[in-house]
Amino acid sequence: MTGHRPTRRALLAAGAAATAALLTATRAAQAQSPRRMQTRAIPSTGEAVPVIGLGTYRGFDAAPGTPDYRDLPGVLDALFAAGGTVIDSSPMYGRAERTTGELLATRAPRPPAFLATKVWTTGRDAGTSQIDASFRLLQATRLDLLQIHNLLDWRTHVTTLRRLKDAGRIRYLGITHYTPSAYRDVETVLAAERWDFLQINYALNDRTAEQRLLPLARDRGVAVLVNMPFGGGGLLRRLRDRPLPPWAAEAGATSWAQLALRFVLSHPAVTCAIPGTGNPMNMADNASAGTAPPLTEAQRQALIALA
Repeated sequence: MTGHRPTRRALLAAGAAATAALLTATRAAQAQSPRRMQTRAIPSTGEAVPVIGLGTYRGFDAAPGTPDYRDLPGVLDALFAAGGTVIDSSPMYGRAERTTGELLATRAPRPPAFLATKVWTTGRDAGTSQIDASFRLLQATRLDLLQIHNLLDWRTHVTTLRRLKDAGRIRYLGITHYTPSAYRDVETVLAAERWDFLQINYALNDRTAEQRLLPLARDRGVAVLVNMPFGGGGLLRRLRDRPLPPWAAEAGATSWAQLALRFVLSHPAVTCAIPGTGNPMNMADNASAGTAPPLTEAQRQALIALA
């Protein structure tokens, strides 16, 4: 006797049902608990933003009609249900800007997303063209944050960004980088201009930014978005088969991802972490890290020892 092999349609339906059940349970738990996602202030204005957001690298580079694309509304559901708003994208992330714009446009009313994207090209005209394309793809008349990626031609682009800010088309401007060898340049640029945001990598197993950049951002009144809070994924792969620390349950953590995010958020300079995912269950788990109390210094040091 042969076993019944489920069809692709059945598997997709089962996955969708599981996602729906997870989100229903998430909303029910939130309804019963007064805890919502914590927020932190953007130093330049005092505006509060939720501490866990969403990065769209890879996860949102998906085309309509594919299984990956069909999961993405659930990712946004999990983000918004938990009180998150920050969505970070880029022209370099394949289809991510277009996908984000499509999915937000299908919602009525449109969710109050804090939209961030980047410019990564050289020359004023090329930069202006790329930025205009981002507005079009994200289906937005105003962007919350526009960042100069990897400092590329930053002296040219900062003039464009300030003009757009003065015109009310963008609300905040910033810079990004992810290569420690460039951190000295990042320090120089942070000191040369008034920026609202710095996006930088920082993780339990990647703490170089602690040495100078995070303190400098705090001293300069610059908000910090943390990309790669899982160390590019290698950290979670290394930890996933280990038991959680004995104190994790008491601290309100049920996964390594939550502990890794809470480590990042334990630094006082960090404003928001933006882990990337195209998985609704992972988004819900990540968002849970933003509702828990801060780690103690002892817990923080214990995690460093484990990494």
